[in-house]
Amino acid sequence: MRELLYYQDVMMQQFTAQVVRKGKEDMRPYVVLSNTAFYPTGGGQPHDTGKISHFAVVDVEKVDDEIRHYIDGNIDALEDEVRGHIDWARRFDHMQQHCGQHILTAAFVELFDIPTVSFHLGTELVTIDIATAQITNEQLAQVEKRANEIILENRPIETKWISKEELSSYPLRKDVSVDEDIRLVIIPHYDYNGCGGTHPTSTGQVSSIKIMGTEKMKNNIRVSFVCGNRVLQQLAMRKSVLSDVARQLSVPEESAAEALRKVFNDTKATEKALEDAKNQLLEYEAKGLIAASREGVVGASFENRSVQALQKLGRAVVSQLDEGICLLVAENEDKIQFIAARGSQVNKSMKEISGAILPLINGKGGGNDAFVQGGGEKHLSAAELLEEMKKVL
Repeated sequence: MRELLYYQDVMMQQFTAQVVRKGKEDMRPYVVLSNTAFYPTGGGQPHDTGKISHFAVVDVEKVDDEIRHYIDGNIDALEDEVRGHIDWARRFDHMQQHCGQHILTAAFVELFDIPTVSFHLGTELVTIDIATAQITNEQLAQVEKRANEIILENRPIETKWISKEELSSYPLRKDVSVDEDIRLVIIPHYDYNGCGGTHPTSTGQVSSIKIMGTEKMKNNIRVSFVCGNRVLQQLAMRKSVLSDVARQLSVPEESAAEALRKVFNDTKATEKALEDAKNQLLEYEAKGLIAASREGVVGASFENRSVQALQKLGRAVVSQLDEGICLLVAENEDKIQFIAARGSQVNKSMKEISGAILPLINGKGGGNDAFVQGGGEKHLSAAELLEEMKKVL
């Protein structure tokens, strides 16, 4: 392990190696080299990409004792000696994020004795789950400040291979999971951690750390953050969004939050007023239907009216018609829907109506003796279905 090129020189971007073996796994061609600077997926860090000769390296995995480079192309065309080229932008980003995680995790332990239980390096955000049920904004600010102090001090980052017997000589942040090929990543007088990932040679290369948010994950807290160039990318994205919002609100950026809050409040007030107006119109519509009804039966058919609207109108009718029944039907695109409701002084079960008409439309419905609703296929028009409902009465 310790002889691998990405451990010998973490800053290596190109290398020459011999092809040891070619093969396929699940129809994916791969090549094994005599040595490699391509980092395989592991320890929460994604694999490197790049090129071997002129073939794109799309995945790198450690399988048993060999590192397989999965390539896009015909592996038979590879010569015995090849040249590897690392996608350095991707690799350095991963190094910044992984090292930033070490620094941030150590800050949580140093300041509040809160350990990290898991780590994920995503394409946009990095997350750690910390072993606590709650964390305050003040604590997060202190941790972020301490992490950035360590970065600004530009401390060296050392790596060291040790034996299991030597472990007790180092103040490790957590126990290591292997008994041999133990690799420590050390930020002197700050963090000592067993890790097989790639890291820059000094903390200053991480550039900066910014905590983006938190969320509760069972009994832990998930902390999202970014490091290095990703801080600038997130800043640029948020600046663009804020500028757009401020422009649409016609206010300076620093006033956008308050202006947006006012828009939300005004919208809620408008929506409430509109809902009140709709309810009043519904009451008037219900009175109109009652006035036009015969023998205590209110019946009406509609087009493009939701079953929710039918339910509201039906309830408005029977609330004003204790000894009456309301039958409403609506055609909506490729389906037909209905409601049947009774007044408080009516004994007839509305289930009799739904039970009789649902087979006519191959439909489904639900409800109780006082109120039913349902829908199905448009084998009948709304007016025809309404007549069938009246026949049951």
